[in-house]
Parts: sequence; structure tokens; C-alpha cells
Amino acid sequence: MPTNKSIRITAAAILVFSTAMWSSCGRTTTAAASPAASQTEKLPITTKSDEARKEFLQGRDLSDRLQAQDSLQHFDKALALDPDFASAELARANSSPTAKEFFEHQKKAVELASKASDGERLFILANEAGTNGQPAVQKQYLEKLLEEYPNDERVQFNIGGYYFGQQEYDQAVEHYKKATEIAPDYSSAYNLLGYSYRQRERYSDAEQAFKKYIELIPNDPNPYDSYAELLLKMGRFEDSIAQYRKALSIDPHFNASHFGISADLVYSGKPEDATKELQTMADQARNDGERRTAFFGMAVVASDSGKFEQALLAMDKEYAVAEKKNDVVAMSQDLQAKGNILQQMHRYGAAAQAFDKSARMLEGANVSQKIKDNAKLLHLFNVTSLEIANNDLAGAKRSSQEFGHQAEAANNPGQVKQAHELAGRIALAEKNYDAAIAELQQANLQNPRNFYWLAIACRRKGDEAKAQEYLKKAANFNSLPNLNYAFIRKEVQKATSGNKA
Repeated sequence: MPTNKSIRITAAAILVFSTAMWSSCGRTTTAAASPAASQTEKLPITTKSDEARKEFLQGRDLSDRLQAQDSLQHFDKALALDPDFASAELARANSSPTAKEFFEHQKKAVELASKASDGERLFILANEAGTNGQPAVQKQYLEKLLEEYPNDERVQFNIGGYYFGQQEYDQAVEHYKKATEIAPDYSSAYNLLGYSYRQRERYSDAEQAFKKYIELIPNDPNPYDSYAELLLKMGRFEDSIAQYRKALSIDPHFNASHFGISADLVYSGKPEDATKELQTMADQARNDGERRTAFFGMAVVASDSGKFEQALLAMDKEYAVAEKKNDVVAMSQDLQAKGNILQQMHRYGAAAQAFDKSARMLEGANVSQKIKDNAKLLHLFNVTSLEIANNDLAGAKRSSQEFGHQAEAANNPGQVKQAHELAGRIALAEKNYDAAIAELQQANLQNPRNFYWLAIACRRKGDEAKAQEYLKKAANFNSLPNLNYAFIRKEVQKATSGNKA
């Protein structure tokens, strides 16, 4: 897997950094490094306790290797030894298994940022900006950090992560490669380098990066899990399962591999086996994040089979896990997923109720106003989507235009892509196929449904060759369990095999 985030905090379009941001060469300090010195030094680690620093470094090492659950005890010990340890709070946030814990620890990190070095403060503020859906602000902090610490591999790694999150994969590759040049044994950079190549469909380069990742830490599970995900994408399902099983043979509790295997099994035509794999994941879950992810996977498998009532039941189980801890952000997110399933069932009234409840719930949550503002915009996206589904194109146009204005004002590329998606779907409904194609080509092409709608527009325009190209991209998306893919996968497979869709 590319990161250690088993929680899906979608309501605020959150971008959370890896805790791999802190250098093992960093020194314990209580003062910011000077700009001149920082050109050769690594990003400092500010703590008043040598023991806290040792615990932090142990936790960071585990988190680097995607063993987030095991890292928690070390970050907690570091914070017990030094309650003012801002970097440990941020690391604890980013390894948290639930949204509630994430926000609690990130808030503390921000409050303590002034007690850390200037570099650490920049990292914390960049993390907060990403969480708040402010990529332009996030980038400014990261570029300032890069200017001060160009020879810190983790700084290079995290600005690579920014570009990866913005789907600017060539720039991500540049920074991940720089990280490997600075520290040839820095395994995390090879992992994300492999994923960046994969997103560019440079599968041979991706395979080389993942094999180097395996070579560096052959006794860890994640390198095999990451390689398995590449094989999944390439449609080599049996080979992928073998690599996932290798990861589990190293660590039977590495539950991300059960999640990956479930995708291989679904795409191999074995949904019942996929559900059993996810049940195993749920049964041995070590935290609420893993348990919720297993239930979400079950909802995706059921949706892929057209068993939407079962999908709703799985989402109710996921919601119940969050409800026990009053994890409001996670509960809001579950209602979003449930609304999308209901919309796919053409139960538009029930979908609207789920979306409305989600929006109200997040409005009352203990999160920043920026996150609440992003949630309101996401709610407008959902309202517009329902208007399109109900063929209320006049209402959809008004809502879509308002969404577009707000997305542009927020300077958020992800939201701008969503605005193009809405405009493209409206144009498709109006049979304006040229406009639909132009808009959808600017939408999020990590959402396979946009390939599906592009195929429909091209086919209706009479460009069957281009329609088939997009259909194949949608049919072979081969992602980890994903509702958007589940909603269209069998339909596009029929279309690519010559059957009418």
C-alpha cells in the first residue's frame, strides 16, 4: 500500500502526510536551524527528552515501513515523556487508525508548533493546510521547507507526496528520485516512486522500483503488498495474490493485504471468496480503522455484484463502529458512501437524506471551519449529482455553476476537477457530446466513472474507436475496492466484449 492510512477521511478532501517526514539524522534541538546551516543539515527534531526522542525515532521507523499500529505505542511513550513534543503529536496523528484520533492529535501538533523548530513548524502547518483542503497554502509551506532543507530526503519525499496527491506524477517522480539520491537506502521513497510510475502506466519502471523496495527491507510485509497492488493493476491476479500472501506470511496481522486479495478475488469472478477474505480482516482487526475498512470492502464487493441491499448493511456495520466512539467525521463519511449507493439504486430521496444528514453532522463536528466549508461544497456536489440523475438539468446547471465558482475561489485543483465532472455530465445529458468530452477530459481520471461517461459521449458522437479506448481504461482500472469502480465494472466489461451497454 502507498501510505499507512486505513481511514478514508473523504468529507474534507484531506491530504495527510506520511510520518516519514523526520530525518534519522535530525538532532535534538530547541531552536530553529539557520538558513545557511540548513543547506547541509537535516530537519531538526525538537524535544527536551532524549528518551522521548528515542521512542519517536523507533515509532517513525515503524511508520516508515507502514507498520502504523506498531508505531503508536512509541509515539504515545514519546508524548508521555515530553508532552510538548510537537513532531510526535503530528506523527501520532498521521498513524492514527481513526479520524477522531487524527484530528485530536493534529490539533495538539498545531498548538505546539511554536515550541518546535521553524522546519518542524512548516511541516505541521503544511499538514494542517492539506487537511483543510488548501493545497496552494500547503504547497507554499512545503516549498519554503524545501528551500531551507533541500538535502533532507524526507523533505523531498513529502513534497513528492504533495504532487502525487495532486495527480502531478512526473513532478512526484522527480522528488522521489531526489530522495533516493540523497539517501539510497531510504525505502519509503522507492515505494511511492513505484506508485507514481504505476499511475503513469510505466509498469516496467514501477516494477523495478518495487523490487528495489523489496531488496532494501525483504523482511517487511509492505514491499510485497505494494508489488502485489501493481500486479493487481496489471490484471495479473494470481501473481498479485501470491505477493499479498507473502506479505501475510511475514506479518499475519498486515490486514491491508487481505483488502488487496479481496480485489483480486472479485476481479477473478470469486466474490464469495472476496467477502470471506474481508471477514478474516474484520475478525483479526487490531483497531477500528482496520475493522471499518473491512466492512467498507464488503460494501464494495456487494455493490460490484449488484447486491446493493447487502452493501447498505455493510455500511451500517461500518457506521456502527464509528458511532461507538462518537467519531463524527467517520460517521459523516459513511453516510456519504451510503448516499452514493442509494443513488446507484435510483433511490434518490433516500440518497438526499443520507447526504443531508452527513452535512449536518459534519457542521456540528469539532473540526476547523475550513473543513466545514469543504464539506458544504461537497454537499453541493452531491446535490448537483442528484439533480442530474433526476434530469433536473436547469437546477443542475445552477448548482454546477455555483460549485465551479466556489472551487475556483478556493484554488483547490481536486474541486476544480469535480466541477468539470459535473459540467461534463450535464452536457452529456443535453446530448452536447463535444462539450461533454472536453469537460470530462479535465475531470478526475482516477475516478473510473469519468472514463465510462467519456466512452458514452464518444460512442454517441459516433467515435467508436475512442469509445472503446475509454471503455478499456474503465474496464481495466483494477483498483483496490472502490465504489466508483464497482458501480460500472461489469457494465464496461460487457461493452468491451462487444455487448451493448
